[in-house]
Amino acid sequence: MSNGKPTPAELDLSDVEWVVSSHSGGGGDCVKIGVKDGFALVGDTKNPDRPPHVFTPSEARAWLQGAKAGEFDFLLDLE
Repeated sequence: MSNGKPTPAELDLSDVEWVVSSHSGGGGDCVKIGVKDGFALVGDTKNPDRPPHVFTPSEARAWLQGAKAGEFDFLLDLE
């Protein structure tokens, strides 16, 4: 465990219930979100063998609040 959170290798990810956005269109270009042992996980559906990023509850909360406030809307202009 580093920085107060486990590495992906330290977590059993076999029973994580992943969620993808309904706005993804099902084209396989999705970011998946899950929770394990109180930590937020963010993974890439195109690369299921890559370990997900692990975030503490406060990190996940700060990002989500920023997203809801529009702080990352510039990403909507990416092509």
